[in-house]
Amino acid sequence: MQRILLVRHGETAWNALGKLQGHTDIELNDVGRAQARSLAAGLGSAAVTAVWTSDLRRARETGAIIATALGLPSPTVDPELRERAFGVFEGLTRSECETLHPDAWRDWIAQSGSPPGGELRVDAIARMGRALTRIAMTATTAATSDGAILVVSHGGVMRLWLMDLLGTTIPLVANGTTYVVEHDGTAFRAELRT
Repeated sequence: MQRILLVRHGETAWNALGKLQGHTDIELNDVGRAQARSLAAGLGSAAVTAVWTSDLRRARETGAIIATALGLPSPTVDPELRERAFGVFEGLTRSECETLHPDAWRDWIAQSGSPPGGELRVDAIARMGRALTRIAMTATTAATSDGAILVVSHGGVMRLWLMDLLGTTIPLVANGTTYVVEHDGTAFRAELRT
């Protein structure tokens, strides 16, 4: 059984302002860096053996801070762990999306459409599933199989994948939230880590 700790990156300036980031490459702010250090401090007993991140700066920086604190090699970067593309919504707050793109926002909230230029829900879920399966299978055949793998990704894509996996709605994923995901060689199961 391969254990994966699925973590949302630390806070960015856009998170603090409530702006949707998507593929826009924003770095952590000071709060986000402190969140990453706090996450690392809380992982001492988790026997983390490797760190993987998306290719976006906010995830890479979160992963690098944690890996350094735990004395692990630099994170492995996997572009398929990146956030869902939000198209015309990127850089806007939710209220700005609703005002500027009311039809697209209504479809987005109803989960029946994607914003212009955005990634389809089904595609984001499939991409995240491929990445996590690849990580789990790689870890199982490597020396890291005795410990947990830390994966730093993004709230939107994590939430979509977890809702699909669990078959239920879950709340928005806050910065620094960790889910415990296990892969038995065939399928995943997950729970919110407390």
